[in-house]
Amino acid sequence: MSTAASQPREKAVVLVSGGLDSMVVAGLAREAGRDVCALTIDYNQRHRVELEAAARVAAAIGVERHIVLPLDLTRFGGSALTADIAVPKEGVGLDGASDGGIPVTYVPARNTIFLSLALGFAEACGARSIWIGVNALDYSGYPDCRPEFVRAFQDLANLATKAGVEGDRFRVETPLLHMTKADIAAEAARLRLDAGISWSCYDPVPTDDGARACGTCDACRLRAKGFTEAGLPDPTLYAGEAPR
Repeated sequence: MSTAASQPREKAVVLVSGGLDSMVVAGLAREAGRDVCALTIDYNQRHRVELEAAARVAAAIGVERHIVLPLDLTRFGGSALTADIAVPKEGVGLDGASDGGIPVTYVPARNTIFLSLALGFAEACGARSIWIGVNALDYSGYPDCRPEFVRAFQDLANLATKAGVEGDRFRVETPLLHMTKADIAAEAARLRLDAGISWSCYDPVPTDDGARACGTCDACRLRAKGFTEAGLPDPTLYAGEAPR
């Protein structure tokens, strides 16, 4: 006899970078009852240590499948994360840009590229929702983190795919879009996720016992600000700190 409990769970493709935001998004997808198919893009980024964090996050969430897809964006360059350009340390929102504009840590069209790959994965594996940890409040000013970008990509997804044009529509889920970093840190705690296994730093500092977060790039500053404002201990081990 068929019961609701015997119905297959809906699949979701979650972009898992290894950072705090993507970890929380994966946790929320799991909480929503989705079978999580994690996609991590190895774009030869400066902070490659985040790939190790992505593997830890995928294991902790208990994903159904985890694909690490190589895509060498250093061939394009154009970003402090993919070219020989210094990662700015002047503080959140500054990033060395004299006009306070889009910082050099912006990777050209990164979320468009990543969502396109996630869309292909989703259509192939039967998922109809794509989850991504974009945020429009506490972020560094990237244009591909805005609500209008997400809406436009979702429209594109349903124009560009067999599933979409046949009425089996895709959704782009952005549960963190209007959260502060403090909200996100609190969500990690509520979901009982170990934020210490995630990685945010753009400019890792090599040490004898592995890389440490620099503590001064935008990503580190935003992360630390979030834990402080949430009233939670920051589990990140920063450069210069004694081992805990």
